[in-house]
Amino acid sequence: MPATPAPALSVLDLVGVRAGQSSAQAIAASLDLVSLADDLGYRRYWFAEHHNMPAVASTTPPVLIAAAASRTSRIRVGSGGVMLPNHSPLVVAEQFAALEAIAPGRIDLGLGRAPGSDPVITQLLRMSGTTSDVERFPEHINDILRLVAPDGASIRFTSGGTYDVRATPAATTTPEVWLLGSSDYSAQLAASLGLPYVFANHFSGAGLERALQLYRTQFQPSATLDAPRTFVTANVIAAETAEEAEQRALPQLRMMARLRSNMPLTPLESVEQSIAGADDFDGLAASVMQTTRATWFVGTGASVAAELTEFAARHGVDEIMISPVAGSFDAEPLDAATGRRQTLELLAAATRG
Repeated sequence: MPATPAPALSVLDLVGVRAGQSSAQAIAASLDLVSLADDLGYRRYWFAEHHNMPAVASTTPPVLIAAAASRTSRIRVGSGGVMLPNHSPLVVAEQFAALEAIAPGRIDLGLGRAPGSDPVITQLLRMSGTTSDVERFPEHINDILRLVAPDGASIRFTSGGTYDVRATPAATTTPEVWLLGSSDYSAQLAASLGLPYVFANHFSGAGLERALQLYRTQFQPSATLDAPRTFVTANVIAAETAEEAEQRALPQLRMMARLRSNMPLTPLESVEQSIAGADDFDGLAASVMQTTRATWFVGTGASVAAELTEFAARHGVDEIMISPVAGSFDAEPLDAATGRRQTLELLAAATRG
C-alpha cells in the first residue's frame, strides 16, 4: 500500500513570554520563527489574540502580521484569530484590507467570538458599545466580507438613498476569511456562511469529531467557497530525544494547569524552574497537566511527524497547524525560541523525508 502523504504544516503563535524575558525579546523570537517557517516551506503562520496574560504577548494580531509580512516572501500570514466581539467590524476590515495591500494574496483573516481574556479586560475592550455585541457576531462577519470586497458595502437609509463604504479605496485582492471556534455553534455558523473553518483543537480537543462532521454535512456553498475546507490545530513539541521533548513540555503544561485551576498566572517558567517546582502543585493541577499532555504531540521529529500524519488522515484533512509549545532552558538566549525553532526544523526535515 502507498504511504499516507504527510500533511502540509502551518504555525499558530501566541508569542510566549518566559521568565526574565521582555515583550520586545519575545516578539523578536517570534519574528525570527516566522522567517524560519517561511524558509522551511510552512503553509501559513497565524498569530492569536489574547489580553493581559503574563505569558502571552500576542495582543494585537494585525500589528504582528504586518511585521511578519515584511520579513517573509512566500508564507501566508494571518490571525488565529481576531476576536471579533472586541472590535468594530469596519476597523477589522480596514486593518486587513491594508495588510492585504502590503502582502497581496498572503493574508488570512481568522475570526473568533471568544473574549480572549478575563471579564474586566473584556469590558475595557468593548467600551465601544453595541458594535461589540457578541450576539451580532454572524452579522458582523457578513459586514467584514462585504467591506473588504473591491466593491465595498452600501448602507441603505430608511429615508432613501445609499452610502458606499470600502475598507480600502481600490482593492485588487482580498484577505481569505476563516471562521475559528471550539464548539458546535462555530462549526454550524461556518457551514451556513460557506466559509472555511478551523476547530481550536490545540485549546479544547473535546468535540473535534462532532464539529468537523457538523461543518461538513451542513456546509452551504457560497461565493467564497464551493466545498467544505478545514484543517486541524495541535500542540506540538519535537526534540532530538523524547526525554528532551518531555522536559520542554513542562513549562507550558504548568501554565495550562494554572489557567484551568484558577491559580495566579505567571510568565512561562524555564524547564529547570518547572522541574524544581514539580512538588508545588496539588492533585487537581497535576491532573490537569496529565490530561492536557495526553492530547499533545511530543517526541522526536520522526515520531511526531508520523503521529501528525495519522492524525490528519483520521480527520480527513491535508493540513495541520501546529502550536509549537516547547519551553526553554535557562542557558538559552532570551531573544530566541530555541525549542520552538527546533520543533519547526525537525518536523520540516521529517515530513520531507
